[in-house]
Amino acid sequence: MDDQNKNLILATALSFLVILVWFVMFPPPEPQPLPQTDTVATEGTGTVATAPAAAPGAAGVDAATTETRAEALASAPRVTIDTPRLTGSISLLGGRIDDLSLRDYRVTKDPDADIVTMLSPVGTPGAYYALYGWAPGAGLTLEQVPGANTEWRLEGGDRLTLDSPVTLAWDNGAGLVFRRVISIDEDFMFTVSQSVQNTGQDTVSLAPYGVIARHGLPGDLKNFFILHEGVVGMADGELAEIDYDEMPEFPVVPSEGARAEVVQVAQNGWIGFTDHFWMATLIPQPGSAFKSVAKYDDRRDIYQTEAVLPTQTVAAGQSVTVETRLFAGAKEWETIRAYERTGIEGFIDSIDWGWFFFLTKPIFWLLHELNKLIGNMGWAIIGLTLIIKAILFPLAYKSYVSMAKMKELQPQMEALKERAGDDRQKLQQGMMELYKKEKVNPAAGCLPILLQIPIFFSLYKVIFVTIELRHAPWLGPFQDLSAPDPTSILNLFGLLPFEGPEPGSLMALLFIGILPLLLGISMWMQQKLNPAPTDPTQKMVFAWMPWIFMFMLGGFASGLVVYWIANNTITFIQQYAIMRSQGYKPDIFGNIREGFQRKAKADGKGKPANSTAKPKPGPKGKG
Repeated sequence: MDDQNKNLILATALSFLVILVWFVMFPPPEPQPLPQTDTVATEGTGTVATAPAAAPGAAGVDAATTETRAEALASAPRVTIDTPRLTGSISLLGGRIDDLSLRDYRVTKDPDADIVTMLSPVGTPGAYYALYGWAPGAGLTLEQVPGANTEWRLEGGDRLTLDSPVTLAWDNGAGLVFRRVISIDEDFMFTVSQSVQNTGQDTVSLAPYGVIARHGLPGDLKNFFILHEGVVGMADGELAEIDYDEMPEFPVVPSEGARAEVVQVAQNGWIGFTDHFWMATLIPQPGSAFKSVAKYDDRRDIYQTEAVLPTQTVAAGQSVTVETRLFAGAKEWETIRAYERTGIEGFIDSIDWGWFFFLTKPIFWLLHELNKLIGNMGWAIIGLTLIIKAILFPLAYKSYVSMAKMKELQPQMEALKERAGDDRQKLQQGMMELYKKEKVNPAAGCLPILLQIPIFFSLYKVIFVTIELRHAPWLGPFQDLSAPDPTSILNLFGLLPFEGPEPGSLMALLFIGILPLLLGISMWMQQKLNPAPTDPTQKMVFAWMPWIFMFMLGGFASGLVVYWIANNTITFIQQYAIMRSQGYKPDIFGNIREGFQRKAKADGKGKPANSTAKPKPGPKGKG
């Protein structure tokens, strides 16, 4: 077997094996139904890092019937949230930010679909909200500080907009007046300024905190290996990612009253929950210390993240103000990067870039910039493919030249095999000396194909994880590049007025769409640049490879298949041009005709070379 074919077989087999294992072990996730809960409760906060008094525990309703969203919203007075990108309300009961929807995003690509709901109040299935308060220290009891069920009153305007913050106030009747000023920017960042004024006679100590709580698991949890969902946080430059299924395994921390993981942050950090495309995050002021807590209350199935700031001492006649921020919205790359530039350390890493982050980040940046320039994500993917192939072209050129030299060495290698006989060690030693003498790298032919593996996975990560690809249209029936090809042989690739099989089903796997078919054809055409191998095993592998890949990748995101088709097409053009530059003219049509022939070429007597038929005896000679 010639070394050029060995290299190609090895690289192709490795690519095939990696993608096959990925496809079998980590199939695309199926949406999970919304969890139904019969009991809900409101949640307080955890302990204070330096407060000597007992920490506040859970407070609120022990057993409440699940309500509709409208009923839950009507159960307490509210302050409207109204910005160009957000709509919702703040409950004056507890001052919770618990009703938030994203105007720019819809549940499906249908233009009449409901907008995405981000936060939901207690009483609804999957309640999800942000809560702020003060933990009591010396000289205070739990009832003397605001918590989950404090009834705040509104001071001033009753509508939170870009230009008009809202102020909530509460007098504890024992010399302390608490205020909370909430403002919002043009995107998804709330600023929460908490203050306490001591009008009494005694010095008190207390610690401000923020909590994000989720009742039960998210209803749209993907549970997919490639995607992190759960706690995400940054603590002094260290990124932390904790899956939901890890939180019930936390050790019980008595001071927290639940299973918890506690980290003391020295000066820079944030913590919250991340979903596939959305995130809610508590962000103390950069440069400030705080206690970062991830907690699971197994009695009531509540997941929490907390940011507890240092204890404040407030003397009689004095006041203290502490400011924190809350991000609640879509994980848009440009938006999050802009926030990071304001001083939120590592905020861009709240997007799950994966193992190949050193490739995923620049690939996404380039794709994003191309999309801004072109205005269409499908053409941007093709443009990205062109740029990647241009970058790798010197390596591809060097690889082909190396393979051409390997062909020139075939006579010498055959002579080595004859001299070595069955002595494998002698043969290998002789080949290494020959490679060294002729300055040939036998592995060079594998490199371009092997480099495609991390690029392929990085692009798959980008297409699956980033919100910029969600519902991104291309052309014709391809209106969501993050979803599989919607066409099928059954509807004549979108020409007939009905949808194809459900993505992920067996029918969708068998009756593939136009993109997987083009993928198989592009791989097959690429093979036809060279004659079919003479070795029967190689020939069989090469013959089946394009069509196996065609069915395997049919269920992947259509944006990824577009990349693969473009990559194959550009590779075909590059390889053809390189071969011509080296004085070799590929006989593409001849190789195609040869592949369709059912019989091998006839030998000189008109019999197939591989025929097992016995020749007829000639006339008997005389005696």
